[in-house]
Amino acid sequence: MTRRQNIRSLFLGSSLFPALVSELLAKDAAPDNPLAPKAPHFPGTAKRVIFIYLSGGMSHVDSFDPKPKLAEYQREGKTGDNGRKYLGSPWVSKPRGQSGLEITELFPNIAECADDLCIVRSMHGDNNDHFQATLGIHTGSVTFKRPSLGSWVGYGLGTENQNLPSYVVLAPDMPYCGSQVWSSDFLPGVYSGTRITSGPEPIPDLNRRAPSAEMQKLELSLLERFNRKHARQHPGDPLLESRIKSYETAFGMQMTMPQVLDLSKESDATLKLYGMARGTTAGFGWQCIVARRMMEQGVRFVELIDVGSSKNWDAHGDIKTHEPLARNIDKPIAGLLTDLKSRGLLKDTLVVFTTEFGRSPTPEGQTGRGHFNRAYSSWLAGGGVKGGLAYGKTDDFGMKVAENDCHVHDFHATILHCLGFDHTKLTFRHGGRDYRLTDVAGNVIKDILAT
Repeated sequence: MTRRQNIRSLFLGSSLFPALVSELLAKDAAPDNPLAPKAPHFPGTAKRVIFIYLSGGMSHVDSFDPKPKLAEYQREGKTGDNGRKYLGSPWVSKPRGQSGLEITELFPNIAECADDLCIVRSMHGDNNDHFQATLGIHTGSVTFKRPSLGSWVGYGLGTENQNLPSYVVLAPDMPYCGSQVWSSDFLPGVYSGTRITSGPEPIPDLNRRAPSAEMQKLELSLLERFNRKHARQHPGDPLLESRIKSYETAFGMQMTMPQVLDLSKESDATLKLYGMARGTTAGFGWQCIVARRMMEQGVRFVELIDVGSSKNWDAHGDIKTHEPLARNIDKPIAGLLTDLKSRGLLKDTLVVFTTEFGRSPTPEGQTGRGHFNRAYSSWLAGGGVKGGLAYGKTDDFGMKVAENDCHVHDFHATILHCLGFDHTKLTFRHGGRDYRLTDVAGNVIKDILAT
């Protein structure tokens, strides 16, 4: 038997403590462990990512790229090119922090963290439809299914904790495109995101179903024997090895994940920072604090999705529907940034805040805004990016990118760079060609990097 097979055998026989097993497996870089920790192409400034995604299309001109001229033109009855009318924002903006970044009062708590934010105001994508744009910001492709960003990160880095997945998604409802958002697609299935909801059982079957621990050990031991017998009959099958590994991770999760989800030892001050009441097991504050705890436990990539494919940021009828949605996430995100910083985690944790596209500076109906993929805003914090910076620029009305455009491929290339990857070399052979997250495009935005 190989060293790794011995570890597995002892694991299933419960001769080793789970934490020791996890450490041994993490240090064992045998090729049959697809989640073994791996070195990136070069030393990165970030070791992990928290990816915050707002479903439906948040308005850039009402948040992180305010445009006073919109209100001026609306108030004075002026029109732009081709008689175009404009809709002013109901939220006032002002300079924030020492950097003086302009942010509206839609996000008052996040605005207090302005000096940690690198706002990219020149984002643009390839499609104006929710489904395609959602695929684009997650997979880099708006036409075909591709592996998610989180799956690429897991494929490139592995995981630091063999008892937890490399990629976790905290989502109370299904977004546009459903589970394709966190799918590994043609990458081995072990790199797919594990979805966690909220409530008494955030992960199905996390609690042991077997009548006793001894019975579960027997069942798993028998399963291991069948799996190994099947593997000997089909040598060199990476999908089969990934499936076996997924069983090991699932068993590890039963021991480790309940501790991660147990917030009882968090201080009252910490809970208050996230806007949480003690005993809460739902809400965006719960998602954010669980994300921090997962970062501490070695999970590489955690995605936070606030709402699903309905009742989201898609403000066709009234832009003021942004208000309760922003209130739901504003304090928890600010608390997350503050908490990560106070624990020394923000310096090597990249926090990403984005949506699939922005909203039109022109009105839809009386007070709504339509889809707008030609220009929108996202921001990053920590993980080696400059804080207190606005990169890129739109025109006076937020209608088009005027300076330093940033395509979704550039955004992805920069995230991978912070993790230590040359995005052109993080590839996977599929269907006779090498694929990558950024397809055949993408440039790292070097101006936003701290080093």
